Amino acid sequence: MSVKEQQREKVVMLLAEHLLATGLSQTSLRQLARAAGVSDRMLLYYFPDKSAVISAAIERVAGSLASALAELVPEGETLPAPKLLSRLATMTMREDMRPVFRVWVEIVAAARREEPYTTIAASIIAVFRDWVATRLDQPEGAERDAIAMAILAFVDGLALIEICCGTSAAEGAANAVNLLLKA
Repeated sequence: MSVKEQQREKVVMLLAEHLLATGLSQTSLRQLARAAGVSDRMLLYYFPDKSAVISAAIERVAGSLASALAELVPEGETLPAPKLLSRLATMTMREDMRPVFRVWVEIVAAARREEPYTTIAASIIAVFRDWVATRLDQPEGAERDAIAMAILAFVDGLALIEICCGTSAAEGAANAVNLLLKA
């Protein structure tokens, strides 16, 4: 790996940390450069434009979600929908995942207005949907895909409840779903 590539990786890591700490509210080029510890010009040396900077940082944040998902249900393992939903609810409420889901909700909100968020949101949804679908103990087909999307809707709903109503409300909703699934 070249020196430029090593520096770029360091910058992306710092930008991802910045996004997790501040969300999308502080993403002017100057703020991003400051968070990365470089000048605006140096940031544009590593990336062609601001969209590429943001995309790289979000990709790194999405990578942390992918790692958590890989630990939650390893490749090749499948679960019945209620068990998968329960595991995802628990993961969504983990302290280390809250910043990830907060950034996700901001990306979705921004996706209605501008690129690169529209493309990023569509890509993340597709990857997450596919991950859920391949972990479902359900035959392939439209029903499995619909169940996967329903699970995504629930996970996103928990993230929204946590942001809008607080952690205890979201944890209560997650616990209530777990009780409903056991009934």
